[in-house]
Amino acid sequence: MWLFLGLGAIVFAILNVASKTNNKKTQWYRFVSLSLTTLTLYDFYLDGAKRVVNEDYSGLMDTMPTLSYALLFCVVASILINSVSLFKKND
Repeated sequence: MWLFLGLGAIVFAILNVASKTNNKKTQWYRFVSLSLTTLTLYDFYLDGAKRVVNEDYSGLMDTMPTLSYALLFCVVASILINSVSLFKKND
């Protein structure tokens, strides 16, 4: 689930930049993108917490290193793409 939320955050961030280049209002795209980024982080944390409660330590060791890099990519991409629309000057 976290992967879909993260990819959704990136898609809305790209829509945010595309709307900004067309001089349209981008607040909603930015809001949805940052909200999906937050939900991605929460879902990732929740998955790890469930594995700890179920004492699935081998599952944690197998998945957490790989998933943490994928999560880092999704979050950084969302932040960087959204920052483009914040700092782009209107012509």
